[in-house]
Amino acid sequence: MAPDPVEPTPRTTTPRTLNLQSRSVLAGQAAAASAEVEHALGVDQDPHTAAFFDVDNTIMQGASIFHFARGLHRREFFTTRDLLGAAWQQVLFRVIGSEDPEHIDKARSSALAFIAGHRVSELEQIGEEIFDENMADKIWPGTRAIAQWHLDRGQRVWLITAAPVEIAAVIARRLGLTGALGTVAQHVDGVYTGQLVGEMLHGEGKAVAVREIAEREGLHLDSCYAYSDSSNDLPMLSLVGHPCAINPDAGLRAHARSNGWRIRDYRTGRKIAVASARAAIAGAAAGGTWRVLRGRRNR
Repeated sequence: MAPDPVEPTPRTTTPRTLNLQSRSVLAGQAAAASAEVEHALGVDQDPHTAAFFDVDNTIMQGASIFHFARGLHRREFFTTRDLLGAAWQQVLFRVIGSEDPEHIDKARSSALAFIAGHRVSELEQIGEEIFDENMADKIWPGTRAIAQWHLDRGQRVWLITAAPVEIAAVIARRLGLTGALGTVAQHVDGVYTGQLVGEMLHGEGKAVAVREIAEREGLHLDSCYAYSDSSNDLPMLSLVGHPCAINPDAGLRAHARSNGWRIRDYRTGRKIAVASARAAIAGAAAGGTWRVLRGRRNR
């Protein structure tokens, strides 16, 4: 039996913190509003239940934005030096200052700047190609089977990720899922401006997005499911009646055990042994690639 949803611990806020929180709320609202619906279930639907899956290290090995960046690198969007620098910048970002408001501001201001001036349709087409090249063989079979279990019962299945919604939508479409929620990049007349709508979709922003979708779709959160590998997703996991830790980091594993949540680990013994040491590097995909790609445009 899953525990009742747990509200985040209140903390003293400063105007700076409030500003970041408002951006997280905006990110969640934007993700819900622009959610891409890709799949109509062919079985009797359960109208009140849905499952929400994080992407990086939960449904896909590694980080989707890094796999995407590899594809862009192959198409000469930026240099090898930029790609290597992205990983190192994100190691520093995650290990030293992931909760520092100044670091978060810098990450936000540089995120997706590298696609400014490109058309949405161009990135969508490239995303389809990159999925086949770099992502299809990175899907965790165990997590994919869980997603299919929900689909087979007529339940909607959403991906929810800090990665750009365009990437998440491709993954959802290829896996036959209901749709995707992700970080929303601003675009005008079909052309990216290089700015984000609010924050990257992470932490509390994901919980906001789930609440928005639940209200819009008539979902009962106490009957819904959520899956993630990261303690950063505790706001989302605590929101639903059936949270599950997939390939969890140390913080999430401890929290799941203490609260009686389900835990599923699809990594090999060797991968589990080195998971903590490699977590920051794996996370390089999610945000660090965005930082280092700042200002890099297709030449």
